[in-house]
Amino acid sequence: MEGMLEGAGQERDDLLTPGEVAKLFGVDPKTVTRWASAGKLSPLRTLGGHRRYRSTEVYALLERSTGGMRPATPPANPLGTSSLGDVLRRD
Repeated sequence: MEGMLEGAGQERDDLLTPGEVAKLFGVDPKTVTRWASAGKLSPLRTLGGHRRYRSTEVYALLERSTGGMRPATPPANPLGTSSLGDVLRRD
C-alpha cells in the first residue's frame, strides 16, 4: 500500500518527483509511474495526492541497474541504443 507524507516521528529522506526520477533514468515520467505499479519503486503520496519517491530507494535502484555506477546525469543516447529505461522494462 502506498504511504502518506505524514508521520512526524519518521526519519526524513529527500523526496523526488516522478519527473526528477525520470530524468535520472532517462525515461518518461509515466514510465516511473508504471515502475511503481509493478513494484519496482514505492511511491509516497502528498496530501494533494501527488507521487513522491524516496531518493535512497531511487538511487539504490539506479545503482543496481547500472552495476554500481551512479551517474549524476543520464547518459546521452544520440544513436538510439538501449537506455537504462529499456533495460528496466525488460525485467
